[in-house]
Amino acid sequence: MSEAEHEVGALLEDREQACRDKDIERLMSLYSPDIIYFDVVPPLHFSGSDAVRKNFVRWFDEYDGPIGLETHQLKIAASDNVAIAHMLHLDTGAMQADGSPSRSLWLRSTVCLERTDTEWLITHEHISLPVALDTMQAVLDATP
Repeated sequence: MSEAEHEVGALLEDREQACRDKDIERLMSLYSPDIIYFDVVPPLHFSGSDAVRKNFVRWFDEYDGPIGLETHQLKIAASDNVAIAHMLHLDTGAMQADGSPSRSLWLRSTVCLERTDTEWLITHEHISLPVALDTMQAVLDATP
C-alpha cells in the first residue's frame, strides 16, 4: 500500500471507531464542511456538515448503547490528493426500547476523500442496501 492509502485507511478506522463510540465531534472532524452524503434513509442526499451531523445523531439515537460496526472487504485507491474506498459494513446493536429488535444489517459504503494542505477529509459518502426488484423493497438479510 502507498503512504496515501495507509493514511486513508487510518482515517477510515478512526471513522469506524467514532461511529461505534457515537462520538459525533470526532466523527464530524473527518468530514469536509461541504460533504455530500447519500444514505439509505430519506432524503436523497444530505448536503453540508450540519445536515450530515443531524443524520448521524439520528442514527446514533436509534441504538441503546454502542453501535457494533465492522468493516469488511475494504479496498482503497489513492493518489497524492484524491482517494476512493469501498467496503461492506456490518451494523449491529441493541435498538432503543421502542420494541424494535436488535439490528444486524449489512450495508455497502463508498467513501471519497480529498487531501487538504494538512489532512485527508471525506467529501462524499454513499451508503446503500440491495433492493429486490420484484418487490422494490430493501433486502435486509443479505450477507456477503
